[in-house]
Amino acid sequence: MEVRFKKLHEKAVIPSYAKPGDAGLDLTAISQREDHAYQVSYGTGLAVEIPEGYVGLIYPRSSIRNKEITLSNSVGVIDSGYRGEIQFTFNKRNGFYSAKYDIGDRIGQLVIVPYPTIIPVESEELSNTERGEGGFGSSGK
Repeated sequence: MEVRFKKLHEKAVIPSYAKPGDAGLDLTAISQREDHAYQVSYGTGLAVEIPEGYVGLIYPRSSIRNKEITLSNSVGVIDSGYRGEIQFTFNKRNGFYSAKYDIGDRIGQLVIVPYPTIIPVESEELSNTERGEGGFGSSGK
């Protein structure tokens, strides 16, 4: 499937897969902004045209385990109608960090997947299952 990317900045890097079989396209930081004491944001300089019926999901890379930051929204969602810059905002652990991403580093991954259109239907009853209403930890493991 072809997906169109637009460079919003001359230093933007069109994403690519690091290895055959990878699910996520690596995205590269071209700008960094300290949002406030507890967050830092990175711009990719890219916009994307996600096809209708698909969603772009933004995940941190596994290298984040070596950093003192966490992706602020856990997973970012890029809807098919969005044409702005792909950006990442990270929370700094304890309001500081010494290990962070630098400009030119691969900072995250984009995974594009199809999704169904859901039609919510109110119901008085739901079907029974073995789990039922069991919540967190209800599987006993």
